[in-house]
Amino acid sequence: MNMKKIVLATKNKGKVKEIQQALKELNIEVLEIEGDFSPEENGATFKENAYIKAYEAAKLTNLPALADDSGLEVDALDGRPGIHSARYANSDKERIQKLVKEVSEFSKKERTARFKCEMVMALPTGETLYSSTGTCEGEIIDNPSGTNGFGYDPIFYIKEFNATMAEINLEQKNNISHRGKALKSMIEWLKIQN
Repeated sequence: MNMKKIVLATKNKGKVKEIQQALKELNIEVLEIEGDFSPEENGATFKENAYIKAYEAAKLTNLPALADDSGLEVDALDGRPGIHSARYANSDKERIQKLVKEVSEFSKKERTARFKCEMVMALPTGETLYSSTGTCEGEIIDNPSGTNGFGYDPIFYIKEFNATMAEINLEQKNNISHRGKALKSMIEWLKIQN
């Protein structure tokens, strides 16, 4: 299958920027979804929610669609916020405050966490062409730091960089992030298709 044009099933400008940057090496036109796009993410897993978004975008545009669903899993909170990461509170700032408050009773070594991403490429027929997974391990800190990235990035500390996800640049983030890892696998698959 020749895929010269795909649509991203997200209205999140941060995700769009990251994915377009990563896909620029391929000769694929990456389009943003137009208009109001907010399919009901009622899946029980990241993968199910990614599929719901990809299939909906593919139906709307009649193009192959790429979607991801990702979130933060905090071990001390039994994996929360998990698939509810984006809906944990009303804004990034409120989500960060809520999470920091919830982990405050745990010691630093108990605050292990991971960002997890499931990515799905779907056709307007509903067929899943490919799916991939990526994770990035870290820990939750009390004080947000850094202005790069979005979401929980300012409180997600990565030991290897001695920095939060929001303190590293986009190129570094794409190399180590959950979305970057899932995207690498998707890119390898796309290279074979084109």
